[in-house]
Amino acid sequence: MADQLHVYDNVLQLIGNTPLIKLNRITKDFEGDFYAKVEAFNPGHSSKDRIALHILEEAERNGVLKPGDTIIETTSGNTGFSIAMVSIIKGYECILAVSSKSSPDKIDALKAMGAKVYVCPANVSADDPRSYYSVAKRLHEETKGSVYINQYFNESNMDAHFNTTGPEIWNQTEGKITHLIACSGTGGTISGTARFLKSKNPDIKVIGVDAYGSVIQKYHETREFDASEIYPYRIEGLGKNLIPTAIDFDVIDTFVKVSDEASAHSAREIAQTEGLFVGYTSGAAIQALKQLETEGEFDSDSRVVVIFPDHGSRYMSKVFSDKWMRDQGFFDSKNMEEVQAIEYIK
Repeated sequence: MADQLHVYDNVLQLIGNTPLIKLNRITKDFEGDFYAKVEAFNPGHSSKDRIALHILEEAERNGVLKPGDTIIETTSGNTGFSIAMVSIIKGYECILAVSSKSSPDKIDALKAMGAKVYVCPANVSADDPRSYYSVAKRLHEETKGSVYINQYFNESNMDAHFNTTGPEIWNQTEGKITHLIACSGTGGTISGTARFLKSKNPDIKVIGVDAYGSVIQKYHETREFDASEIYPYRIEGLGKNLIPTAIDFDVIDTFVKVSDEASAHSAREIAQTEGLFVGYTSGAAIQALKQLETEGEFDSDSRVVVIFPDHGSRYMSKVFSDKWMRDQGFFDSKNMEEVQAIEYIK
């Protein structure tokens, strides 16, 4: 009888079932219990692995995606990496239109995964022919046998998290979760997760995190698109200058806006207090939690889950670079530059 090896057939089998980790030091003075859903434990180091696998396999089942086809997508980096990873295993070519706001680390990672990358200016309107939305559409039209994922307007984006992230959090908390805090970029993570959790308990409060310079919070409150809200900001994968249909605003109770600077320092604080090396949007999520705590949102019965979307290695040239932080003006009298921790022995 042959030995039964305890191995995985490929990297895609590692997607999902990420851990829920209790936050201890960063929330030590807060009322309630706080937990991080750490999506960096996915093989592609972000929550986007879930949608890449789900959307591509659904397209295969429906006959939309066939052998030899090319996958095209817009991305701030994480979705692109996940799609490139899935494409390698399944044998598809991958072309990605990326925002210039994406860190050089993310862009280099996409190239390392074999994707062809088009870097598009970040601070242009969504309908500008140079925007990554417009470039992806053009590439799709020009590329025979291509499939455009279009995560911002793809209902399957939400379905992936309804089927996986939501049930995982419900089971990991034994249904005792009272609050979900998650960043909203495409909206798929927060919407799909919230749909599932509210189907189990409609009293769970779902709080979205938005950026200053994004239209999402105001649209949630008024259902009106206000272009005057739009201005450049630095956080990647958070907020939008358009309204994605992958957001279900009805399952989100409220939004909190966070600043670039505070979110950057919070990302660094997570690493130095909890030992979790996570990304800029994770810093934004913790910053939102801090702001909510000062407003008296939580009490001793609160059981709060915060989604940490990706890994800190994607931001080595940004929030984890002292030079970048200094260049942005993020070191000041309140947040002094970190003490130099490197000594060179001559």
